[in-house]
Amino acid sequence: MGGLTTLLPVVSKAYCSYSKTVLLIRKRPRNVNGGGFVVMDANQSVAFAVDGCCVLGVSGECVVRDGNGNSILVIRKKGGVVQALSFNNQWRGYLMDFEMPSKLVFSLHEQKSWVFVNGSIRIFLEPKGHNKRWDFEVQGSFAERTCTIRDRRGNVVAEVEEQERMTSKDFYHVVVQPGYDQAFVIAVIAILDYINGESTRC
Repeated sequence: MGGLTTLLPVVSKAYCSYSKTVLLIRKRPRNVNGGGFVVMDANQSVAFAVDGCCVLGVSGECVVRDGNGNSILVIRKKGGVVQALSFNNQWRGYLMDFEMPSKLVFSLHEQKSWVFVNGSIRIFLEPKGHNKRWDFEVQGSFAERTCTIRDRRGNVVAEVEEQERMTSKDFYHVVVQPGYDQAFVIAVIAILDYINGESTRC
């Protein structure tokens, strides 16, 4: 070991760290600022915030903001007849440029529970090009706060952990391993939150 950590940006190198990062997520009640959640770093400063569809007024949409309140990603659930007939629910993450979606950077595919008993959640970096294989996979139960994001080689990217001594699931930790993009991880957490009918959902 002892080598330099390679940065693996999805959104930007600015959101990657050379050391392990522990983030605290605090859900906002739907009746206060419309829902979503706030992400705090080890210094108790706001690192990210996620606005759910209650704030935005658009079902199936979330926005990830940086600590200064700037929009960095918009996440949209794909709809339409083709999606309704598909075996997967699909979510897409777009970079924001001047408050407008500009570039697709990832898509998340959730196998529909009525088709697959143990449906998997897999994430594809965009554009795929010739590589049609998934890049990341979510394992475990987000609802129980015991889930892990792994890359295709099985390396742990991030883990969701219940905060000790807290009986409420409104507070929990996300531990992001060195080199990985924290903004991307928070975007995945926002989708898992929505899928499970939590704070980002209308």
